[in-house]
Amino acid sequence: MKWSHESKILIQGMTTEMGSSYGTRMKAYGTSIVAGTSVGNGGEMIDDIPIFDLVEEAIAQVGEVETSLIFGSPYQVLDAAYEAIAANIKQLILISRGVPPLDMVKLLKKAQQTNTFILGSGSQGLMVPSKVWLGISEPFCYTPGRIGLVSRSDRLTDEIALTLTQAGLGQSIAVSLGTDAMIGSSFEQWLQILEEDEETDAIVLVGHPQGSAEMSAAEYIASTIEKPVIVHLAGLYTPIDKKFDDAMSIMANQLSYTDTKPSPEQQTLLRFQEAEAQIADRVSDIPEWIKLMLSS
Repeated sequence: MKWSHESKILIQGMTTEMGSSYGTRMKAYGTSIVAGTSVGNGGEMIDDIPIFDLVEEAIAQVGEVETSLIFGSPYQVLDAAYEAIAANIKQLILISRGVPPLDMVKLLKKAQQTNTFILGSGSQGLMVPSKVWLGISEPFCYTPGRIGLVSRSDRLTDEIALTLTQAGLGQSIAVSLGTDAMIGSSFEQWLQILEEDEETDAIVLVGHPQGSAEMSAAEYIASTIEKPVIVHLAGLYTPIDKKFDDAMSIMANQLSYTDTKPSPEQQTLLRFQEAEAQIADRVSDIPEWIKLMLSS
């Protein structure tokens, strides 16, 4: 996988509101946005970025492209991804969320056959601070450093990056895996990348308290990862399944029934604890745990 300020980037869906807005901002940041595509808009320009009708037309004009960012309707993502793969683009970032699960199944099978990297769907993108910005994160939250950040959340990723930045802890790389149920690259893949990255000293993992992906990540940390890992499970203590009833019914229910089986949240916490990952209950706790683990 290759991400640098020299990497050539294509935006599919460049004329969508998000595509044009973030495309121009990414270019201003220093990301090499060389072209965009939008059927029916070929020949136009957006902030000096040429627009083509087809990906193959863009490739013929600007040369080999390493990565394509896909914006637009979730129901058009599969066709857009197939078009990029056919043009030999090996890294796809799916910003669009809500891609139909069956479409993702087809895309992931195609990606496996063609050795294509998929990030998303529903991804906020990827950030290597001061080098390359790919996606819809907010770059002012990020600063160069040695903390790797991998997340299944979206805007919470920005908040955590900003909290780290304000604590003097810059980031080596920050990546949003995607918020949809079915996604491409996994926690395990990124944990391996960050474990092997010489510019990363510690890893922050942001997940959900009831996710199977988080359970798998905990097992992978226990078996493979040697760097310090700090875990924040978003919404862990959010009250759910509240019973709205009269007081007597609530009291009777609580007095007559006790569930001794660990909840999914408790099972997830236990797995991470067994993996010797540190649980940060609050975002504000993350910097202190990083400093403590790196100093020990």
